[in-house]
Amino acid sequence: MNPNKPHIVLLGAGYAGMMTTKKLLQKLSIQDADITLVNKHNYHYQTTWLHEVAAGTIDVNRSRIMISDVIDSHRVHIIQDTVTKIDKDNKRVELANGEIAYDYLVISLGFEKASFGIPGMEEHAYSIQDVNQSRLIRDHIEYQFAKYQNDVENRDPSMLTIIVGGAGFTGIEFCGELAERIPELCRKYDIPRNQVRIINVEGMDSVLPGFDPELANYAQQSLEARGIEFRLGTFIKEVKEGSIIIGEDEEIQAGTFVWTGGVQANHLVGEAGFELTKGKVNVDNTLRPAGYDEIFILGDCSWVLDNETGIPYPPTAQLAIQEAETCAHNIRTLIFGGTLKEFKYDNKGTVASLGGRDAMGTVFDGKKLYGIQAKVMKNVIDDRYLFLLGGPKLVLKKGKFRPF
Repeated sequence: MNPNKPHIVLLGAGYAGMMTTKKLLQKLSIQDADITLVNKHNYHYQTTWLHEVAAGTIDVNRSRIMISDVIDSHRVHIIQDTVTKIDKDNKRVELANGEIAYDYLVISLGFEKASFGIPGMEEHAYSIQDVNQSRLIRDHIEYQFAKYQNDVENRDPSMLTIIVGGAGFTGIEFCGELAERIPELCRKYDIPRNQVRIINVEGMDSVLPGFDPELANYAQQSLEARGIEFRLGTFIKEVKEGSIIIGEDEEIQAGTFVWTGGVQANHLVGEAGFELTKGKVNVDNTLRPAGYDEIFILGDCSWVLDNETGIPYPPTAQLAIQEAETCAHNIRTLIFGGTLKEFKYDNKGTVASLGGRDAMGTVFDGKKLYGIQAKVMKNVIDDRYLFLLGGPKLVLKKGKFRPF
């Protein structure tokens, strides 16, 4: 690194980290700054596709993109390593295999499972957190089918019960993919579909809490028609090996329990000394935490408040992607001077896949979409991100061109 040039370090190659890197390359020349991107893998993955990987409806490699395929390694120093500590007061980041100093830091390390203190959640629940965790869920579910089919003398019906904790977007989309995948596994292992139970447990009284009630009802009815059971207004009290306790001490035996009920910032953010609110850091409208003008915290690690409502924006991929432009602009401004940009979220709508050809959601001015029309729009949204990241070549390689 050139000591005469500012050093920009980005931690994490998720949506925010990747897009901020792309934007910095557009706004800065190689003479303006040194840029380093740190990630524990040599690939970026589509977090919003992980529920499909977990269900087994897409191949794991479909969700992964090699970082060097879309980021110019001649202009960005790409380090494959694990961040172990953020020393914000000395402007250093410790890695498993070394350390690096920074002048400007972008923290976009993503989320971790939030267990809310539920006993047994950490030990016994699967979680759709990353590629490897999602692949483990897929393999575990199929193993349960294979074991049930082969172990005739010790067959336990609960092996074919899958419980999904939480009916937010991830939980609902995962249920939708399971509704497509389970009939395939039943045919593969010669198991009647009616012997398999998929149960969604949600503490609130409706699926997709806070979402448009009409759309939420559509999602629930679509999934119920394909065999998904819902236990709404029911809290999980404990997770055991092979069962969960819900409500008034009701125990449900299950071979698989997948928790989608909550996320929090990567633990390193809290350990660095940033004050957390519900597991994340509040940042101002320039995307910086109080007292640290050279640090930006993006994506699932932070809350950005809507000035009009005082409510944090929803932590979506769309939000993380939009934060990149503001972050890159403000870093350039800190280097060369000028006016800092305040982040303004442009809600382009939200579409949730329900598996197969079905989906629902809103776009642009709140227009509601259902069924195959919504599924096509969902694929367009996914392909648009691929285009922004890697252009037409990446869309052709990884894109979703068909609604099913």
